[in-house]
Amino acid sequence: MFKGSITALITPFKDGEINWKAFEDFVEWQIEQGTHGVVPCGTTGESPTLSHDEHMAIIERCVDVVKGRIPVLAGTGSNSTREAIRLTAHAKEAGADAALIVTPYYNKPTQDGLYEHYKAIHDEARLPIVIYNIPGRCVIDMSAETMARLAKLPQIIGVKDATGDLARPPETARLCGPDFCQLSGDDITAPAFLAQGGHGVISVVANIAPKLCADLQNAWEAGNLSEFARLRDLLAPLGKDLFCESNPAPVKYAASLLGLCENTLRRPLLPISEPSRAKVEAAMAYAGLKY
Repeated sequence: MFKGSITALITPFKDGEINWKAFEDFVEWQIEQGTHGVVPCGTTGESPTLSHDEHMAIIERCVDVVKGRIPVLAGTGSNSTREAIRLTAHAKEAGADAALIVTPYYNKPTQDGLYEHYKAIHDEARLPIVIYNIPGRCVIDMSAETMARLAKLPQIIGVKDATGDLARPPETARLCGPDFCQLSGDDITAPAFLAQGGHGVISVVANIAPKLCADLQNAWEAGNLSEFARLRDLLAPLGKDLFCESNPAPVKYAASLLGLCENTLRRPLLPISEPSRAKVEAAMAYAGLKY
């Protein structure tokens, strides 16, 4: 089972192309800081604007850098089932530990359509799959009942829950079983998600505060509630203000201040506004992130 602080990796760019040196250094830094796992090619990695060749190259490079030290959950979702199968099969060949597959966006399948989408990927790609349920971006919401149907398939092992609904974890555990991995996809409610039965978080904040995010998860695991509460409160402004504009624009700005990458995004995303920069800087200062 995956657990702890798993970073939804940003993708560094330079002159419109992937900055491979910055990416490799960034992944290595994440491991040094105690991150428990990484997700290349998620939304935070600007996967919608990556070409398929870039997408696959990033997953390959991430696996090469990690060298089995921590899990790699490759983002391989698409609103095309065929495309998701192809990307997931590639992730397996590249050596990823699992695939993170978002619910199909824009075409709005029914619950039965969702089931058939994931079952087809499951049957063809044969790689452990974590469902990514994020209604705010995909419009559709996978029901707990549909998730329970999918959980009966041996390679459907968990969910990244970005609903922000803290009633979900106990319901999911009841319907899918205690071994079904539940990872929060919502930084601001991630600490409460643990108390509701979750196992960890796939985090945007961990891009710039990997040690603090890992320490938070470690404190919970160790039962050190006073340290857990301290870190929860320290990270709370980042959990809020790194989403003051569309992700990953705020965290890219924060990462640029720390010298981790350039403040460059692919269109249609733009660098954040001056008022938003002030919010991000204040949240970083509160958490003690110096630049």
